[in-house]
Amino acid sequence: MSLPHTPNQNHLLAALSAADFETLAPHLELVPMPLGQMLFEPGSQMRHAYFPTTSIVSLHYVTESGASAETAGVGNEGVVGVSLFMGGESTSSSAVVQTAGQAWRLDRHTLKAEFNRGGALQRLLLRYTQALMTQMAQTAVCNRHHSVEQQLCRWLLLTLDRLPDRELVMTQELVASMLGVRRESVTDAAGRLQTAGYIRYRRGHIGVLNRAGLESSVCECYGVVKKELDRLLSDVQPRQ
Repeated sequence: MSLPHTPNQNHLLAALSAADFETLAPHLELVPMPLGQMLFEPGSQMRHAYFPTTSIVSLHYVTESGASAETAGVGNEGVVGVSLFMGGESTSSSAVVQTAGQAWRLDRHTLKAEFNRGGALQRLLLRYTQALMTQMAQTAVCNRHHSVEQQLCRWLLLTLDRLPDRELVMTQELVASMLGVRRESVTDAAGRLQTAGYIRYRRGHIGVLNRAGLESSVCECYGVVKKELDRLLSDVQPRQ
């Protein structure tokens, strides 16, 4: 029997006080997030923000040639749609569901009105946005200076942090698209991690067998992103 789905499964919603949450609660809508669903397209007007719970959303940029690379991922730690409260109504990147699950959706008018009140929600969203900017910057550095194997370790660890189990439903083609590299490069990197006993890959499933092994092989980028998120939200306590 599955447990009831609640907004508290998203860390930002869980951090709001009872009074602040009660203001948002009537406007929150639980929605399914199927794999591959496009939430935002470049230049399109954004109508909702999404607070993922069991899903993960990939923010990525697609070039004119069709090549793409992920700039950041958003899971239960955050919100998709920061442009809505940062002064814009659209974004130059796409937002696509990377891991199927669910999310709580909030219409843009309610989000902007609550943000503009200048209370706890505003402070929380601004802190999270800084952490998201750190992730984007570190992803750019990682993709430029570190090996595909290190990039894969970073991506796997960040994904694991957002999921309750160690089994990821993910094809190598999708991982290659996220990292902006050739599929063969991901195959080689995953093969080395599997030989080392860190992961198991079969039929579109990646199982993590040894997290400590991944952490020993990853570059410093994973630690920078995790440390900044923890620092910015260190004093945030879940609502009882």
